[in-house]
Amino acid sequence: MGTNGAAAYAGAARRSLRVTLAAGAGFFLFLYGFGSTVAATYALFSAVSLAGLSRIPGTGRQRAGMVLRLIPAAWLLVVVGTFLAVRTWTAVAGMLVIGFALAFVAVGGPRPAGAAPGLQLLYILPSFPPYAPDTLGERLIGTTTGLLLLVLAEAFVLPEPPTLPYRELAARAAITAERCAGELARAPYALSPATAAAARAAGEALRPSNVPEAERPAGAGVRSRGLGHTGLAARTLLNRLGRLPGPPPGPEADPDREAALALLNAVGRSAADTAALLRGAPGPVEPKPSGPGRERAALAAAPTGGAGPAALRRRADLLEVADAALVLAAAAALAVRGREAAPDVPSGRFWYARMRAPRLWWVRLMGNAGSRSVFFQNAVRTSLALAAARAVAGLDTLPHGFWAMLATLTLTRTTMEATRSSIRQALAGTLIGALCTAGVLSLVGTHTTVYAIVLLPIMLFTFTVGPVKGIGWSQALFTMTVALVFAQLAPATWRLAEVRVLDVLIGSAIGAVFGLLAWPRGARREVRRAGAALLRSAAEAVVTTAAALTAEGVRDVDVPPEHKSLRHSLVLAESAFAQLQSEPGSAQGRLLVDWQAVLLAGHHTLWGAGRVLAPPAPGRGPADEGVPPLEPAAAAALTRLGDRVAGRMLMLSAVLDPIEDSRQAPAAPYADGAAGTVTAGAPTGYYAADAWLASLLADLDRIADSTAAPAAAAPTGAADTTGVKGGTPGRGGR
Repeated sequence: MGTNGAAAYAGAARRSLRVTLAAGAGFFLFLYGFGSTVAATYALFSAVSLAGLSRIPGTGRQRAGMVLRLIPAAWLLVVVGTFLAVRTWTAVAGMLVIGFALAFVAVGGPRPAGAAPGLQLLYILPSFPPYAPDTLGERLIGTTTGLLLLVLAEAFVLPEPPTLPYRELAARAAITAERCAGELARAPYALSPATAAAARAAGEALRPSNVPEAERPAGAGVRSRGLGHTGLAARTLLNRLGRLPGPPPGPEADPDREAALALLNAVGRSAADTAALLRGAPGPVEPKPSGPGRERAALAAAPTGGAGPAALRRRADLLEVADAALVLAAAAALAVRGREAAPDVPSGRFWYARMRAPRLWWVRLMGNAGSRSVFFQNAVRTSLALAAARAVAGLDTLPHGFWAMLATLTLTRTTMEATRSSIRQALAGTLIGALCTAGVLSLVGTHTTVYAIVLLPIMLFTFTVGPVKGIGWSQALFTMTVALVFAQLAPATWRLAEVRVLDVLIGSAIGAVFGLLAWPRGARREVRRAGAALLRSAAEAVVTTAAALTAEGVRDVDVPPEHKSLRHSLVLAESAFAQLQSEPGSAQGRLLVDWQAVLLAGHHTLWGAGRVLAPPAPGRGPADEGVPPLEPAAAAALTRLGDRVAGRMLMLSAVLDPIEDSRQAPAAPYADGAAGTVTAGAPTGYYAADAWLASLLADLDRIADSTAAPAAAAPTGAADTTGVKGGTPGRGGR
């Protein structure tokens, strides 16, 4: 067994011990201590639902906190399920509505998504006959006891070491940015190899794929959104510091050298203040987030006479660095202080800062309430399958019908290929488990003491081996476990194993049908569609921003409609990418395209457009004059570059779109300094926009590189093979 395999078994064994202790203690307490089969059943399945069936990310203490907060929701589900079980049609209707709601709650982040299957089971269990509202008290007592025992087990049994919070990762990145700014502010005005490597490592540490699920800022609230933007701003600041060129030689070529060095020192101080704020140090006396705003304004207002193109381009790059530092400080303030920091941050960039939590959750839900959202697709698929399973179980009076629903819940996948594979393995495992169970029940008969003795070892083995070995082993071992449980609740014969096989067969068939009918290709196709739509929205934003800068100037700093469309496209693309990473069986195709680079290009377009459209800094002109239009020569050069960026975005979107058949020739990769034709005499606004568009081309080159690699490596017809550099684009994985 390799190191990874041993680690997987060790982690599974820890989780298995916790769920076994919690479920077994509650089951034996009520069954043999108080003689209540109802409370015993609910105590056992409550612990199993949120520890065995669910995969709540985080350490034991983090999961314990999550389970504790879910107890009121568990009460509500048990109560509603108990009373809706009065008729089959009410139970089916409840399953349709509540099943959708519990599946759709995954839009709230990894923790709600991980808990959703367990909550589904807590509702499934009481929604079956007999209709017995008189036992509601026992059901609630058993549920509460099982969940409280699970909380204690998660918190105190073999606790894992704590993981680094995302705030600490962002604080470390800010400290690294301070180090970079310090080196760039003194001779030789360049980063040392060690500092450059540290900057790259700090930026990589903030990538969601490198952060434990429980630490990712994926919530809908102001603090969570602010923390997510803090990480993005920190990565942006580190990247810009790493690409900042040194001052051109000769004092006459860079008349603003002192102002530039003062700005870099201010960026370093701001980064240090941000790190202290993220680590819990008292904030500044003034409510405004600290940042190099004054130094940025001084550099922007400095005269440009005598400055050469290299100096003007460096000035634009320095202003980009200062902007990233300001964004980092503002985002960190929102992450730490929430809405208290809202009056001091720009509303366009941080559109959510002044909204209350219910409104933000409504925005999150409405942003995913459509057929293009994979969260919506999963919720519809799950609720329809569960409602159908409940209808079949109720109309045919299927014995242990909730087993069929459990099979539907656990075996339905987001792609038909994965569903077919899981069903095949599950049926084989269930059949083997049923044969073993039938033999045990035939030999032991009604001697419940034997079942009680072997239950805990079998349960421990089930939840240790099953998650590591796969669905086949899980179904085989779980079949034996549930048979041992029900053999203690009521006299059982070998036919109990037969019923278990029948239930799994019915449940898996229903899951297969709805997996085929409802979006059977999962997120792999949807992420391509969402990524293509994101790039099209970004191209539209680039064109409108360039037109405003080159033709009319900008007098209204409100968010243009194109930017709102881009923001909505970002929401859908991020949700599709999150779902893609969680789909089993898609490892070969899901990472061929650098989807995170697609998302970063969208964010960079949105934030950069807002930045270059911002009013001039103090000292450059009256605020009500807005951003003045460029001179004809500069406008023509910027228009060409904007068209080139937008065209490249559209070309890449055509490659990524799963329904695109065009085979356009790829645009040439961008070479630094080759975009603009204006040199001496161009205004500073030109260089700011040029720096933004040039960095967007660099982002697009990273996307193009990732799509070109699979075209060369994958065989013809392989999934998700595309190419946009050095060859003809493919069809986007059709």
